[in-house]
Amino acid sequence: MLELKTFKPAGDHIILSLTGSKSETNRMLILQALWPGISLSNLAECDDAAVMIQALKKSQGTIDVGHAGTAMRFLTAYFASLPQCSVVLTGSKRMKERPIGILVDALKALGADINYLGQEGYPPLAINGRPLKGGQISMSGAVSSQYLTALMLVATKFEQGLTINIKGGLTSIPYLSMTASILKDLGCEVGLNSEEISVRGPAESENKMWSVESDWSGASYWYSLLALNKHWKLGLRYLKEKSLQGDRAVADLFEALGVITDFDDSKQCVWISSSPRALPDSIDWDLSSTPDLAQTIAVCCFGLGIACHLTGLHTLKIKETDRLEALSIELTKLGAIVETTDHSLTLEARDQAIKPGVTIETYNDHRMAMAFAPLVTQVPILIEHPEVVSKSYPNFWKDMAQVGAVLSQGN
Repeated sequence: MLELKTFKPAGDHIILSLTGSKSETNRMLILQALWPGISLSNLAECDDAAVMIQALKKSQGTIDVGHAGTAMRFLTAYFASLPQCSVVLTGSKRMKERPIGILVDALKALGADINYLGQEGYPPLAINGRPLKGGQISMSGAVSSQYLTALMLVATKFEQGLTINIKGGLTSIPYLSMTASILKDLGCEVGLNSEEISVRGPAESENKMWSVESDWSGASYWYSLLALNKHWKLGLRYLKEKSLQGDRAVADLFEALGVITDFDDSKQCVWISSSPRALPDSIDWDLSSTPDLAQTIAVCCFGLGIACHLTGLHTLKIKETDRLEALSIELTKLGAIVETTDHSLTLEARDQAIKPGVTIETYNDHRMAMAFAPLVTQVPILIEHPEVVSKSYPNFWKDMAQVGAVLSQGN
C-alpha cells in the first residue's frame, strides 16, 4: 500500500527522463531477433520489455510472460514462424482469460502448428515452429491491433510476403502506422489501409541502429498532473514532436484541459505547462486510436470536476483487467457518477468534494495506479499494490516524489 499524502510542486525547472517506449521496444526486439544486424538503444526499462528479452533467448520449453499481453501476442507469431522451436507459451491467470484465437486462426491459415492446452481460443499455447511461406489471409481488425502487428513483424521473413484482408475495420490505427513506419525503415514494402495490410520483407537487411523514443503513454500522467495543478511547468526528455506513437495525441487532447506543450530541441525535451484558459463543461472524445489514454483522461476530468463521454473503448475489456469496469468501481468510490457500456464511459460533472483517503485497487494493471496518482493534487489517496507500475514505468513513484508528491509506504 502506498499513501499519497500531499502535493506541492518542487519547482519549474525539473526535467524527467522517461523510459523508452514499450510499444517501440517490443516491436524492435522482435525485429532484432529476426534480423540480427539491428542494434538498439534506449530500450524501455520495464517488466514487459524484460519479459520479451528473456523469452527471445529461448526456443524450447515453457515461457511464462506473466501479465505481458504484447509479449504474448508478438511471441505467438514469432515462435510459430521460428523453425525447430517447441515452446509452451503461458502467462498469469488474467492472461489465460485474454483471447488470442483470432491471431492463432490466422497463423494456422498460414500453416502454423499451434494447439490450445486449456480453453479454446485462450492461452496457454503449445507451439511447434516451422517456416511459414506467407500468402493471403482474412481476419478481423476490430479487436486488437496487436494481432495484426504480430503478423506484420514476422511477415518480414515470409518468402511470399503477407497480405491481410481486413474484416470489420481497424482499431488503434496509430499503432499499426508505427509498425509500418519501422518496417519501412528496415527496407520492407508495406501497404496499410482500412481494407488491406500488405508486407514484403527485404531480401536482406543492412545493419540498422535504432534508438527508442521515450514513452508518450508514460508522459500522459504528467499531463494529468499539470492539468490538476495550475501555474506550473515540467520538462519531459526525449519525446519527439513527429512521433510514431499514437499516444503523442495526448499533447493535442490536453490543450482542451489546460496544458500547453512546447518542444525544446536544444534540451531535447518537451516543456508542459498549465494554461489559465477556461475549461470546457464537458468533453466528448473518440479514443479508438488511443485507448491507453482513457484511464488518465477519465480520472483527470473527475479531478477537474468536468463531465466526459469517451467512446472507442472496446479494447479495454481485454486488457490487464476489464479497465472499463475497474474505472467505474474506483471512480465511484471517490464519489463519481459513472456509466459504462462495452465501448464507452460517461462521467457526470462533479458537484461535491472528492472523498479523501480512498484506497484505489489496481487490479494488476499499471495504468490504474498511474492514472489515479495525480489526484493527490486534490486529496490524499492510497494506492493498493503500487509495484504494478514496474510493468511499464518502474521509476514512476520516484519521479512523483521528485516533482513534489509526499509519499508514505504502508502495509
